[in-house]
Amino acid sequence: MSSCKLGFVLQPVTSHHDLLDACAVRAQAYGHHVPELGLDLAQPDALDLAEGTEVFVCRDKASGRATGTMRIQTSHVGPLMMERSVALPGWLAVTPRAEITRLAVSIGADPLTKLCLMKASYLYCVAKQVQWMVIGARNDALIRNYRRLGFIDAMGRDEQVALGHTGGLLHRILAFDVASAERTWSAVRHPLYGFMVQTEHPDLHIAPAPQPLPGPLTWPALIQLA
Repeated sequence: MSSCKLGFVLQPVTSHHDLLDACAVRAQAYGHHVPELGLDLAQPDALDLAEGTEVFVCRDKASGRATGTMRIQTSHVGPLMMERSVALPGWLAVTPRAEITRLAVSIGADPLTKLCLMKASYLYCVAKQVQWMVIGARNDALIRNYRRLGFIDAMGRDEQVALGHTGGLLHRILAFDVASAERTWSAVRHPLYGFMVQTEHPDLHIAPAPQPLPGPLTWPALIQLA
């Protein structure tokens, strides 16, 4: 296996400061297209602090600036956030699954940032024994990129659903078979197989945060979320 160092470090947030920096990246990225959504994302929400959720942040090595982020919620402790808005098909709803949300990259960030976030989500799901990864996507170019990785339509070809946690915006629900990804990529000689599987990135860490994060939310809010 080859090894490749990155110009940034990607890891789970380990402090409230980290989480606020991740929120700032979200607010900038999403607010560029939907200003009102950007304002909502500038502060942590209940899911950021909930059990079964991990927030990741990328930091540029030279400047220390946060340049990318994503959030992963697994189904090990309950339904996914998107399942408040849509009933997933049976083959998906009964399996260990994870939802990727709040994936954002700052303008001018290292071009590998988004790809490394996807690799981290895959490795995290493998470590957590998640079988299916699900996302909601709106942008056609982004949907094509996810499909190139192996994502499929979970709700039927081109079907769109409104997701409450995005302000009711229409999304396509895509699913990715984590359990069979490595052998599928290998069998089709996928151009990203080397990057995703055969290359070690020592600056990419998926270990969960060692302690709960403090935050402005109250315990009743977290209980209500659960």
